[in-house]
Order: sequence, then C-alpha cells, then structure tokens
Amino acid sequence: MKALMFGWEFPPHILGGLGTASYGLTRGMAEQEDLSITFVIPKPYGDEDQSFLKIIGACNVPVVWKEASYDEVERTLGGIMHPNEYYYYRDHIRYDYSRIGTNNIGCIEFSGRYPDNLLQEIDNYEAVAGVLAHSLEFDVIHSHDWLTYPAGIFAKQISGKPLVIHVHATDFDRSRGQVNPTVYSIEKRGMDIADHIICVSDLTRRTVIEKYHQDPRKVTTVHNAVDPIPNVEQFVKTPRKEKLVTFLGRITMQKGPEYFVEAAARVLQRTKNVRFVMAGSGDKMQAMIDLVAERGIADKVHFPGFLKGKQVTQMLADSDVYMMPSVSEPFGISPLEAMQVGTPSIISKQSGCAEILDHAIKTDYWDIDAMADAIYAIVEYPAIYQTLSKEGRDEVNRITWDKAGLKVRDIYNAVVYRD
Repeated sequence: MKALMFGWEFPPHILGGLGTASYGLTRGMAEQEDLSITFVIPKPYGDEDQSFLKIIGACNVPVVWKEASYDEVERTLGGIMHPNEYYYYRDHIRYDYSRIGTNNIGCIEFSGRYPDNLLQEIDNYEAVAGVLAHSLEFDVIHSHDWLTYPAGIFAKQISGKPLVIHVHATDFDRSRGQVNPTVYSIEKRGMDIADHIICVSDLTRRTVIEKYHQDPRKVTTVHNAVDPIPNVEQFVKTPRKEKLVTFLGRITMQKGPEYFVEAAARVLQRTKNVRFVMAGSGDKMQAMIDLVAERGIADKVHFPGFLKGKQVTQMLADSDVYMMPSVSEPFGISPLEAMQVGTPSIISKQSGCAEILDHAIKTDYWDIDAMADAIYAIVEYPAIYQTLSKEGRDEVNRITWDKAGLKVRDIYNAVVYRD
C-alpha cells in the first residue's frame, strides 16, 4: 500500500510536537514491509532521515511552467531534489497558478515555519498538492493537522482516493475556547470531507465529535507513543545539591505556565532546596518573568529559552521532576520523554497522555496546591522518587510507535478496501 502524507514539520527541524509525532508514527509504520510512505513538508533542509520514507519539499515542486535549463534547476534546488524529478512534476501541472508568486523555476517559497501569512502558505501548499496528486501513485491520503487538510482534500478530489486526517490538536485546545472562526472552518471542512478521522486521545476524540459534530463511527483514537532515545544511558544527572523541577514547551496559555510558577512559589515556601526551570519560548514568556518577580522567587526560577535535540534530553535527565500543567493538551509527548530518562512526571488530568500513563502523578491543571504537594513529595522523599522513576521508565518503554502504526494501518485497510 502507498500512502501520500501531508505534514508541516519533520525532524530535525521542528517547532513543536507535530514534527515529533509525525516522525515517530511514520517510522513505526515503516516496519510494515508492504507499506511505502511519501511525506510532503513545506520546506526540507536535506538532513532529514529518509531511510524509511520519501520526503518531498513543497518548495521544490513547480506549480507554474517556466522554461529552465538543467543547470539552473540543479542550482536552484540545491541538491534537495533531483532535477529529473522536478521536470516530471512540471509535466503534470494541470492548473493555472500564475496568480501565485513563484521563483525562477516556478516553485513557491515556503518559510517552513508558522509565519504571519500562514493562511496564504496553507493555500499555496494546497496548490502544490494539486500537482502531486496528478503526478504520484498512491492508495490513501493522510493529512496531519489542520494546516494540511486543504491539501489533503484537493488531492482526494483529484485522485478519488480516500482521505484520512490526523487531529493532533484542535483550535479549542490552542485558544482555550476562544476559537478562530477561520481556523475552525478549515478544521470542520477537513473533518466533514475525510473518510476517517484519527485523534491522538479520547479527549480530542470527544472534542471532534461534540464541537465539530462528527459521526463517532468515523472517529478513532490512536494514542501517540515515544521513540527510544539513542544511547539513553549517556544522559545522567549532573551532580548538584539542589533539586530541579522543569517545565519544557511553548510558553503559551494552552500549556498553563502560570500554574507552574504558582506551584513553584508554594513549594519554595516549604523548602529552599529546589530550583525551577521554564524552558521554551512563547507569547507568555515576559508575563511569566514578571509573575516570578511578583512572587519574589526570581532567584530560584530560570528561563534558558528554546532547547532542541540533545539539549532537551539532557535537561530532562538533569531534572528531578518534570511538570506539564497544560490546560488542554491533546496528548503531550514530553512527559513520556522525561520518563524515558527516569524523571518522574506530574501531568494535568486535562492531557491525552493521562489516559495511558499509570505511573505519572495526575492533578487538575488549576490545582496548584496538589501540584506543589506532589513536587514536594518527590524531591523530599527518595523512595517516592525511586518508585516513580523505575516504574515510569518501564511503563513508557512499552508504549511504542509500531503499535500505533498497526492501528493506523487497520484504518487504511478499512477506507481503501471498503465495499
């Protein structure tokens, strides 16, 4: 079976959990010998792992026919795509996209991020999907998150192939209920047209059914998993006297950073032997810096900024407690990553991963007293730390992407081979 996937991020160049989940799922699915995956992203950099799938950069697919020499194409593509592949796609342009600004070989420039003109990039990505749908052979279309739903819909309309959309989050999660009507409309249309909808948690599944009015029979939960950390044994705690409690992620209202700060203030009223780290970036960062100052704990809270790659893993390994106080978290892979290196996790009950984790402490996101009690217990009582560390590591090592991949394959089979 051949799957055409549309995504927005892919490691090592990621800005959030979407890229991590896309990588883990596709790698897990690639263990199925009769499945091949073509994964489209707006802008590849050439250092992505393509050992188990093929990556196509939307920025290298021509949407406007332009006369271009082989040398010019090769020079412009910069080794990311072979010129012969470019010419093949150029021969399959079927629509007039001259209204879209393109470069010297008829390709659209994409930022590879989430720019201010994001809606325009989504529209442009849809145009690329039209060329690919006429060019490639595939059995099923799989669109990851709302940014790629229009592309998936267009590919379905052209090819007649079934569309599966993957809901990693909804705008209800990102906005605390202050939904952007344009985004909601894109999400709703994608769900309405999709042949099946995959949700990363039962929490998200309920939102899709209740807020987007979808038939429960076409909505399936496939929980995320976590990739094994290569050479995980090298990530050990740096010796120090004080305990370390960490928040790691986007510093936005969805992630509940203020509850982390308030819990920290309460813990520091009971013990001074703890430091807190809020790693990441986001629109609430300055507000959190101000709140830390207001609570008089600025000497105990650190803001190292955005971390990536091994920096993230080492930060988690150095921590004695990892906290994810999200207000609404469709899944949340970071607690699983923390547990992989033996770090106990405290997570909000309003997170999807709470549905599958038995050896993490769960509190309501707003219950800062319960969070503070949990932090204090872990940092003050070694037996509690050791139990959560060992049992958590054992549990998360059993949550693998190949199992999630088999569930997705069952969905593919259902939509491809249905009567």
